[in-house]
Amino acid sequence: MEILDILIIGGGPIGLNCALEAQKNNLTHLIIEKGTIVNSLYNYPLYMRFFSTAEKLEIDGIPFISTAPKPGRQEALEYYQGIARHRELNINLYERVLKVSKSGGIFDIETSKSTYQAKNVVISTGFYDIPNVMNIPGENLPKVRHYYTEPYPYAKQKVVVVGSSNSAVDAALETYRKGADVTMIIRHSEVSKNVKYWVKPDIENRIAEGSIKAYFNSEIAEITENTVIFKDENGQIKEIENDFVLALTGYLPDFDFLKNSGIELQGDCLNPLYHPETMETNVPNLYLAGVVCGGKDTHLWFIENSRIHAEMIVRNIVLERESRF
Repeated sequence: MEILDILIIGGGPIGLNCALEAQKNNLTHLIIEKGTIVNSLYNYPLYMRFFSTAEKLEIDGIPFISTAPKPGRQEALEYYQGIARHRELNINLYERVLKVSKSGGIFDIETSKSTYQAKNVVISTGFYDIPNVMNIPGENLPKVRHYYTEPYPYAKQKVVVVGSSNSAVDAALETYRKGADVTMIIRHSEVSKNVKYWVKPDIENRIAEGSIKAYFNSEIAEITENTVIFKDENGQIKEIENDFVLALTGYLPDFDFLKNSGIELQGDCLNPLYHPETMETNVPNLYLAGVVCGGKDTHLWFIENSRIHAEMIVRNIVLERESRF
């Protein structure tokens, strides 16, 4: 069996960037991705636009040409998938990594389709796979969705949107404009400060005029077939009619996978332990890259500020290899 220089878990933008750095340094590499290339972006809302401009989303200095000041989901898919094709990156798709273990300085990687060996492993799995669930009765009903793609299924429906992040605000505005009766249940006293600056006034104005109803300092207690029950800011229990619940309460990394790989998790946010200059974890030659580095604090790392992780990781791998000769 071939022993790879680097095996990269996750084919998102940062995983691709790690492969590009490996390629430039003549290191054998393989990306293993459970879905399609940049699978998380593929699962974003269809009409989503990035907070950042195109140049901040570029990897390896490859120009990202966008027709709008803020590129959208489809442009990003074209850009990143195009890079994977034209640079002929070594990538296996629709294959899930099940286990990473280490013996005698070599990693054994077990997947849903095969097994591999590598001298170094990079985990760049993002955080979009596991919804941050509310753990309330009725959350598993078919009408509850933890992912939102487009507004058309919700026309003329009574929709409750849980949360006030970018995804929640986008869902509330888009479904409202397609004819939904929208109510937002928000745990905090205001719309999140992280909402895109050109969208925040829109949602605040729709709430102020009553087009979108919002209950602040409120929390859902139960979901039934035809209603939503929640506690308002005065502690009173309210029940409203409901057809769909968009529980857009955020997402989490796969902490069990990180722990089972030997990575130490620290504090309330379960921050994985890694060296900030090399991205190497407490397990030698096992690295982290991208959003997964932030633990529960998924707003800490983005494509824009974690692109550098690839260069840091490969530089350290090359230096370690050179020091042995």
